[in-house]
Amino acid sequence: MLIAQVTDIHLGFEPDNPRELNRLRLDATLAALAAMTPRPDLLLMTGDLADAGDDDLAYSRLKDALAPLPFPAWPLAGNHDGRACFAAHFPDCVADGFAQYAIDAAPLRILALDTMEEGRHGGAWCEPRAAWLEARLAEQPERPTLLALHHPPIDSGLGLMGENPDAAWVRRLEAVVARHGNVAGMVAGHLHRPLAARFAGTILAVCAATAPELALDLGRVDPEAPDGRPLIVEEPPAFALHVWTGRALVSHFARVGDDPVLARFDARMQPLVRLLDAERREG
Repeated sequence: MLIAQVTDIHLGFEPDNPRELNRLRLDATLAALAAMTPRPDLLLMTGDLADAGDDDLAYSRLKDALAPLPFPAWPLAGNHDGRACFAAHFPDCVADGFAQYAIDAAPLRILALDTMEEGRHGGAWCEPRAAWLEARLAEQPERPTLLALHHPPIDSGLGLMGENPDAAWVRRLEAVVARHGNVAGMVAGHLHRPLAARFAGTILAVCAATAPELALDLGRVDPEAPDGRPLIVEEPPAFALHVWTGRALVSHFARVGDDPVLARFDARMQPLVRLLDAERREG
């Protein structure tokens, strides 16, 4: 099974421009995914779909962009989204008043979580949402399950973005995940940078954004001392591909664009390819 992921689309950053930079970056990413071989089985969009949660037009434009895709796309809510607009455009992706739901039509079950608290930039996850996840994980305890959410529940090491690992919502999520051995992995967004980390006994893979990225800076930020450091940079739009092998979730991170080709599978490279294939089959 092949799961594509995009995140932090931020449509409507230029609200009066239907061909804004963020839309062009999204279109290029979706075109790259649709042209892939093998083709993804589905697409997860892990939040910040719109730049403003009450921008109904941004959600309409997102659905227009998704319409040509040859595979289904599933949305999650991020801190820039709004539950009213999200629910109006994606009514099948809401349960108990939150943007949470299960995707069951696949060998790997996927549970989409809602870590949004309107008016707050960072994550939140209350007891009712914890109870919903607890119940879903208990329904099929032997089935491998992927958790998808917007906010990574970790201290990212980035000076500007990340969560307090002792925050109540993080500890609550950690406790639920640790209790269930069927969580095969977690995927998230929010940080506008790719990274991987351990969380509650499983692997957390964070995808970079289709919108412009956060500069890679692991230094401390003093909010009272602006120092001119780069904050946002225009790297190519990004996506992730998560492969469920039947035993494990393997995550790949990529950017849109053509890379220079230094070698091709031709007669000169065939002996090496044969050797690698034979070693793999022999074990």
